[in-house]
Amino acid sequence: MQPIVIGIDLSTTTCKAIAWDAQGQLLAQARSPLSMSRPQASAYEQDPHDWWRAAQAALQALTRQIDGNAVQAVAIANQRETVAVTDADDRLLRPAFLWLDERRKGEVDSLSSVLGDTALHTLTGKPHDWAPAIYSLVWMARHEPELFARVRHVYDPHAWLVRQLSGEFATSWASADPFGAFDLHRHEWADAVLQALPTPLPAGCFATPVAPGTVLGRITPEAAALTGLPAGVALVAGGGDGQAGGLGIGVVHPGMAYLNIGTAIVSGVYAETVQISQAFRTMCAVAGEGYILETSLRAGTLLVNSLLRQFFDIDVAATPERLLELEALAEQVAPGSNGLILLPYWNGVMNPYWDAHARGCLLGLSPDHGRGDIYRALLEGIALEQAVATRAVVAATGQPVEAFIAIGGGASSRLWCQIMADVSDRPVIRAITQEASSLGAGIAAAVGAGWYSSFAEAAGAMTQGGETFEPNPDLRAFHQELLGVYADLYPRLRDLYPRLARLGANLGRR
Repeated sequence: MQPIVIGIDLSTTTCKAIAWDAQGQLLAQARSPLSMSRPQASAYEQDPHDWWRAAQAALQALTRQIDGNAVQAVAIANQRETVAVTDADDRLLRPAFLWLDERRKGEVDSLSSVLGDTALHTLTGKPHDWAPAIYSLVWMARHEPELFARVRHVYDPHAWLVRQLSGEFATSWASADPFGAFDLHRHEWADAVLQALPTPLPAGCFATPVAPGTVLGRITPEAAALTGLPAGVALVAGGGDGQAGGLGIGVVHPGMAYLNIGTAIVSGVYAETVQISQAFRTMCAVAGEGYILETSLRAGTLLVNSLLRQFFDIDVAATPERLLELEALAEQVAPGSNGLILLPYWNGVMNPYWDAHARGCLLGLSPDHGRGDIYRALLEGIALEQAVATRAVVAATGQPVEAFIAIGGGASSRLWCQIMADVSDRPVIRAITQEASSLGAGIAAAVGAGWYSSFAEAAGAMTQGGETFEPNPDLRAFHQELLGVYADLYPRLRDLYPRLARLGANLGRR
């Protein structure tokens, strides 16, 4: 009987359950959709009970396809920076705040004013930005104080599924860390941050953090009846989907970087020790006790699809053939998009500027530019931003980035992969698996099951690369010059963004 591990991938829109063998081959898979609610324009919420219902449905469908007796371990990869709270009886107090929720934007200064930006960054690895889930707790304490006073348990999605599957109140370091209230150095909840909340919370309200790859519980008989999993199977600590995705494509040594060309553009390199810089945010790796130095742009396929819908009247989901037609037009445009350059800050900028007021810019537009030019400028602008981010990581760490391993929906575009390779002057290897987060969880499960002695050994056996896009050496000098122009854009626009934001706010009050 072939042994199996299962990687659960709980994302924002779907829960996937995938069975993997010891060579990282996908044996069977199932999924169940998730929905979100928007109680107001800036709010994004989800019912945590739906996480469990979706996990049950996906696992039931999966276990009907496999021999349940072959399952040796289960691990979870989860959406990050999402938070749910319950009372003393573990009853849900309100819907979970999703990582998309923008109500937390106005709360970032409150913690930094108490602890100081530098101290907070050094302790948690998170620069001054609204991404961490701790700021949703600040918002709740300020705006829903009576409800917040009843909080006794704080969950990330990993911890929520662990509770349902095993009864344990535990989570992975790599799932606790994105809260922005986790001490990266000691691998424990940071009391200094929790005490700085408007109403302080003790660390005991948060799930016990354990190292990835650790067996943190066993599937209970009750959960087995609801999921089809065998009772008693090991439940192993996985981690956040970003870090799990890096593990799932083999980023376990310095020098290689994952590149998730998805809703956002997320890249990460592995580091053995904590490093702190404005050039990246530091995350606990799913691969043992290491770290991921992560760059992120909140404008990947989300921006592409939005721009195509708003300006070209193209619905990518409904008419994918129109996107292929646009890509064909862009392939005929020379590098540099005929003097057109795009700054992709539609949703602000994270590293290295951490400016929520920053916005997009299309520079050089003329009557001679057509749809192909604009679309190519969009792809190039995102690639230029990634090149700037990678250059900053290399400068801050002194470690080279030799190649990117690409995953995500955008990696299906040969044009975009080639542009990424040319602009960054690095090979882009398109990963064979597009289920990297689930495979990363599967690798953690394999380590927990004792199949391999280390994450590096497990990743070496269970991951493999795919098609490689080599940079065009004839374009190297041109792209270095283009990168110089691009890198000058934000510094020249920086002072204008707050003025535009004030004008917009004033107009909204009229």
